Amino acid sequence: MAAATGGIISSDVINQALKSTDNNHERKPPMGLQLPATKRLGFFRCSYARTNWLSSCAILSGRVAADHSEKSSPITSVEDGDSSETQQLVPSSQQESSSLDLMPMNSRNLPRPLTITDLSPVAMHGFPLRVAYQGVPGAYSEAAAGKAYPDCEAIPCEQFEVAFEAVELWVADRAVLPVENSLGGSIHRNYDLLLRHRLHIVGEVKLSVRHCLLALPGVKKEELRRVISHPQALSQCEHTLTNELELSAGVAREAVDDTAGAAEYVAQNGLRDTAAIASARAAELYGMNILADGIQDDSGNVTRFVMLAREPIIPKTDRPFKTSIVFAHDKDGTSILFKVLSSFAFRDIQLTKIESRPQRNRPIRVVNVNGDDDVNLGTAKHFEYIFYIDFAASMAEVRAQNALSEIQEFTSFLRVLGSYPMDISPSD
Repeated sequence: MAAATGGIISSDVINQALKSTDNNHERKPPMGLQLPATKRLGFFRCSYARTNWLSSCAILSGRVAADHSEKSSPITSVEDGDSSETQQLVPSSQQESSSLDLMPMNSRNLPRPLTITDLSPVAMHGFPLRVAYQGVPGAYSEAAAGKAYPDCEAIPCEQFEVAFEAVELWVADRAVLPVENSLGGSIHRNYDLLLRHRLHIVGEVKLSVRHCLLALPGVKKEELRRVISHPQALSQCEHTLTNELELSAGVAREAVDDTAGAAEYVAQNGLRDTAAIASARAAELYGMNILADGIQDDSGNVTRFVMLAREPIIPKTDRPFKTSIVFAHDKDGTSILFKVLSSFAFRDIQLTKIESRPQRNRPIRVVNVNGDDDVNLGTAKHFEYIFYIDFAASMAEVRAQNALSEIQEFTSFLRVLGSYPMDISPSD
């Protein structure tokens, strides 16, 4: 896995990318994102407006068809109604002066839909796949990106939303983001972003998380006055920090944005009274010592990441697949959940996750409360939710198609976030 060379991508860089198109609609690298010389051509090539790219493909394919017709038959007939008119094609030598100077191309090079083979793709246009993740080098998300795409160029992003936008703006080809942890539960922010953006889930990867207590060289546990890390990392190691490592009660716990960022902060500022909870790779990158390894309270600490792309993959039935959906109803509220679950149970489709999130546009619904003899007792406020469900079936299966067809009848909103292969590999 290649490391990104231009530093972490911030939201300011993304906003600048939106404004950096010239009169030819050619995307320029935003300030702050320095690409090596060998990568710049790939950046420009992947950053054209989508309509221009499709138009170029149409022109190329048209020329291919025309060249093929010239070689096979110089005469073609065009029928209009009951009459037939024969036209002589203009020889290619006479077209050269007025035609576009385009590189010859055969039909095998035309764009194709993403398939299951794209889960482990070869380098595109001679460049490694660019995969966005949240955090700084040494983060667990970087390790997940390397597991999902072993030969990728990992691109660190300041926030989760920046990673989404990096893929949408063609700064990155994929994004690998966490959605749930076996100890800490769901990462709600990314569920909200899945609904807000139009990216597709094309795969998943599970990563075993092994926390380490890091400090500057020469620092001992007795010298520590605080421990900093991501909030989930702190909670996942609390018992070990207090009881097994015997840190004094006066050692404060402080939350920061990410684990590797905590290690970077301690190293850059030379904080000899502060330790960080992060990965062993972060210790190596930032020149820190590992005071204790494997300090998580539960050894079965696994985080599930999803891989996101601009286009969906074609679902198959040759291996276990998982499908993720989101749905809501603007009247019945939570009562539709029973109907949805029945649709899956009737077809023997196993659910692997159910998650609810508040509806941001209308979080509360006011309803009338009736007693006996339909006497109005007043009104009540109910919270409105949208529901995320993962189920173990491919959208290529008839039973999954029938289930969603039935669900669509009693929901006001239904969207398939992706149908993708399950990660059945070891989490390590």
